[in-house]
Amino acid sequence: MSTDVLTIETVVARGASASQPANMEEAEHIETGSTTVLGFWIYLMSDCLLFAALFATYAVLAGESAGGPTGRNLFSLPYVLTETVCLLLSSFTYGMAMLALNRGARVGVLRWLAITALLGLCFIAMEISEFHRMIGEGAGPDRSAFLSSFFALVGTHGLHVTSGLIWMAVMIAQVALRGLSATNRTRLICLSLFWHFLDIVWIGVFSVVYLTGSM
Repeated sequence: MSTDVLTIETVVARGASASQPANMEEAEHIETGSTTVLGFWIYLMSDCLLFAALFATYAVLAGESAGGPTGRNLFSLPYVLTETVCLLLSSFTYGMAMLALNRGARVGVLRWLAITALLGLCFIAMEISEFHRMIGEGAGPDRSAFLSSFFALVGTHGLHVTSGLIWMAVMIAQVALRGLSATNRTRLICLSLFWHFLDIVWIGVFSVVYLTGSM
């Protein structure tokens, strides 16, 4: 009987020692992921400062058109509203991707990320078209202080969206190849924060630049 007890204790001890590395590895993944997300929040705070400076610059220079075209002459609200709808819808579809991520639905994540990327590409294409039209009409960034601040603010946001789309393409490839690993989950969470942040910034751009400028 003592031999049986000893055998059971040995099996339990071995099972505990075998599960310990797995538990430690899981805890390490959680801790690393939390640290990464916290670091990304800090990055977003620095990006807030960048856009705050650009908004402040635009607010100061919005009336300095140097006798050139103003927002009332240049902006088409229906066109910009379509841009806005594309970007806001992309925020919704990314939210759907995160719900699929929580369910562990790999195909759902890939599908919603692809839709989000498509909407983001539509937004960027429309913004490039707007810039091309304005420059073709002689309303480039060198025309006045107003236009310089406009292109700086809207262009910086557009560059952020472009970088987000590149990141999204990389994540689609990563999820397709490696699945919903702990590392990919953390990266998708960070990308979610970045993408929703850009939507919030764009609401500010739409309100401060386009709505106010069209009045």
